[in-house]
Amino acid sequence: KDQVIFEKSEVVKDDGDPYVVYTPYMKKWKEHFKTENPLKDKKENFQGNNFYKQKDLPFLSLKDMGFKESDIKVPDYDVSSSLIQDYEKTRNFPDKDGTSHLGPHLRFGTVSIRDMVRKAKAEENETFLNELIWREFFMQILWHFPRTTNEAFKKKYDRIPWRNKEEEFEKWKNGQTGYALVDAGMRQLNATGYMHNRVRMLVASFLCKHLLIDWRWGEAYFAEKLLDYELSSNVGNWQWAAGSGVDAAPYFRIFNPMTQIDKFDKDRKYIKQWVPEVDTNDYVSKMVDHKEARERCLETYKSALS
Repeated sequence: KDQVIFEKSEVVKDDGDPYVVYTPYMKKWKEHFKTENPLKDKKENFQGNNFYKQKDLPFLSLKDMGFKESDIKVPDYDVSSSLIQDYEKTRNFPDKDGTSHLGPHLRFGTVSIRDMVRKAKAEENETFLNELIWREFFMQILWHFPRTTNEAFKKKYDRIPWRNKEEEFEKWKNGQTGYALVDAGMRQLNATGYMHNRVRMLVASFLCKHLLIDWRWGEAYFAEKLLDYELSSNVGNWQWAAGSGVDAAPYFRIFNPMTQIDKFDKDRKYIKQWVPEVDTNDYVSKMVDHKEARERCLETYKSALS
């Protein structure tokens, strides 16, 4: 059990049913953690001498395996005491380096989840720990509901008649929507394999709500691009954005891509880094009017779900 602290059915309701809302799951997770002490040292009878010994195996290069080295590098992670303690204050601002960049390392096992939880527990502020628990919440959701990789958790949401316009999807993918914070996020993703989590929520909402493009299209594109791609979290967060998932935002919650700038990139440092032409005539016009897109979304969802 190297990916999580608690897996499968280890944290469930008293009647054995899985949690489908995060907060009660998080509280039960912490109860189990306190009583079971899963970070305690375990003495194993390790039989290392039983391994098969072979000294002459070839060391395969990336080319031998059919790969080539990427220009995109995985950033170092930061789980310092100061980052964890300040995480709640800084995590929502994409121009600040206030996140840990831990995702790829957890995904590929280059760090121990136990060590990361140990570091999080050492600090008074539990916001960082809660994010690690979110990861396990989505993993147990995928375990109990494997159909959600391709189907809406709330089945009636599969009745939504998505518009799925290919040309609009291309503009979204390439950061050419005319909405600066959306475009900055998509360009950051394409260039680095990373996107700030606050911006991920916005670009996902924009695709599903403003453009009425199926969340599965966005999930697949993120799977192709993200260095920290992990199926359960990606599916869970995309379904959250579309309103169809567990503990999801209600469908009538539609992010305003302009006011999000005022809240999280007020000085537009992040936007100017990724969309340098934003204040020039070279920047693209808005591909859709926010008010019209919002009304179209509400009407479409309401009709499909009623």
